[in-house]
Amino acid sequence: MTDEVGSTGGGRTGVPDPALRFRGFRGIALVVALLLVTACGATDTAGKKTLVVHAAASLRASFTELVAVFEAEHEDVDVKLSLGGSADLVTQILEGAPADVFASADTATMDRLGDRAVEPVDFATNTLQIVVPPGNPAGIETLDDLADPDLDLVVCASEVPCGRATESLAAASGLELEPDSREQSVTDVLGKVAAGEAEAGVVYVTDVAAAGGAVEGITVPEAADVVNTYPITVVEGTRHEELARAFVELVRSETGRRVLRDAGFGVP
Repeated sequence: MTDEVGSTGGGRTGVPDPALRFRGFRGIALVVALLLVTACGATDTAGKKTLVVHAAASLRASFTELVAVFEAEHEDVDVKLSLGGSADLVTQILEGAPADVFASADTATMDRLGDRAVEPVDFATNTLQIVVPPGNPAGIETLDDLADPDLDLVVCASEVPCGRATESLAAASGLELEPDSREQSVTDVLGKVAAGEAEAGVVYVTDVAAAGGAVEGITVPEAADVVNTYPITVVEGTRHEELARAFVELVRSETGRRVLRDAGFGVP
């Protein structure tokens, strides 16, 4: 495209060929249009509106089910579900990523959204559990076992909700954990344990339940005192405020509560 703009007709006269010049300008216009679409974020498809929902990774199973319910009730809507560590999602939204709804794994991360969070409300709770590979090869039995410096342990990073909860749990129990790695989402912790890359990890009870036989969970009685509360909000600036509010209401409805309970969440 750049070469066309600089081309000359026949290579002799030095006068740009009008046809080539037109194609060059048309190409530039196309690039500019694509950049504008990208800058504006997700766009509505023909005949359908796109609702962008950012949600904590631990909500994958329950929100996937709720998205299907929402789309069945709103045939003119496509829901784009963006899952990840809550801290990463907030950063993306603040940096301009398109977002209509945001569901965080704790209130501290929701607070980072500031005025972009429109009347956030709590909709679920979650607690921590030790996760180990099938068969529990390291013989983990209690929270104290995680303090063994020879243990291949993986936890969430401190800026991630599950990481903050893990640190609170360890501090309350007087433990000093020395993990081999700190991950940016709870699903990354779960994945490393399931793949046998770690002997133990700390995740939410809902993650262990969703993983089925890929891992085993070990109940931590002390975790009852470290509970994460999940808030959800419409994101200020959404082009589809009515639909965003409708999705939030679905999450908080009896249907949403049932789906969340089935996934292992507590419902406030």
